[in-house]
Amino acid sequence: MQSAFHVEAFLDNDSETFSYVVSDNQSGEALIIDPVLDFDPKSGRTRTDSAERILAYVGGKHLAVKWILETHAHADHLSAAPFLRDKLGAGIAIGEHITDVQSIFKQVFNLEKEFLPNGEQFDRLFAHGDTLQVGNLHIQVLHTPGHTPACVSYLINGSALFVGDTLFMPDVGTARCDFPGGSAHTLYQSIRKLLALPGETAMYVCHDYPPQGRKHESRTSVAAQHQHNIHVHNGVSENAFVSMREARDATLSMPRLILPAIQVNIRAGQLPPAEDNGTVYLKLPINAL
Repeated sequence: MQSAFHVEAFLDNDSETFSYVVSDNQSGEALIIDPVLDFDPKSGRTRTDSAERILAYVGGKHLAVKWILETHAHADHLSAAPFLRDKLGAGIAIGEHITDVQSIFKQVFNLEKEFLPNGEQFDRLFAHGDTLQVGNLHIQVLHTPGHTPACVSYLINGSALFVGDTLFMPDVGTARCDFPGGSAHTLYQSIRKLLALPGETAMYVCHDYPPQGRKHESRTSVAAQHQHNIHVHNGVSENAFVSMREARDATLSMPRLILPAIQVNIRAGQLPPAEDNGTVYLKLPINAL
């Protein structure tokens, strides 16, 4: 019999991002999914307030965090994974197709020759179907590209699915696909694979952009997505979805933090190396996106 586990959600209001601590009730071992590093683009200053909330929770529950899992290289927030790894001794993992994203954005940002797009910045790269054991938590990795080539979802103990940006709450819909390497056709196929899971499977989203009058929510279900997702409910064909998604994406502006976020997150959350004056700089490519 699978042991019970607990999911604790942490909302970063600035980026409307949910991070998660998933813990095994029996062993006390745990993992963290998609942690946020606070960043002020006006001043270029980072803070660790959001990550320290997670640390306080982990410490208060006496949890042993073994892994920090990224669902993809986020475009809307910087990752706090290195900060948490230093504090907790946990490894950082992501899908193996991060190398595709690294190759794309090494060229976009003309990164230093020492930056190798081979995924070595992470402690583990997951292939589709890989598994990970954390206490009594059995994590299955599902490659779910479309939003980016490297997106993965994590299915824990067959009953809790962490989908990153692939799907949002049913009244919000689905992720955009117009970033370099994205594809609406591929996203539709990834979503259909996820929606083939049992209807009672709990689904945890990385972002929520609630319509007026609704508070932020982090959890839905496969059945609710089938019935109510405004973009991919039952009966929506691939061609209809692609037409809708591409037309909608054409109206969207780039995320506020995409330029600082991507060049940090493809490094597993590490900042670029300091220059000869001891200062770290982020690049701002002009007319590139």
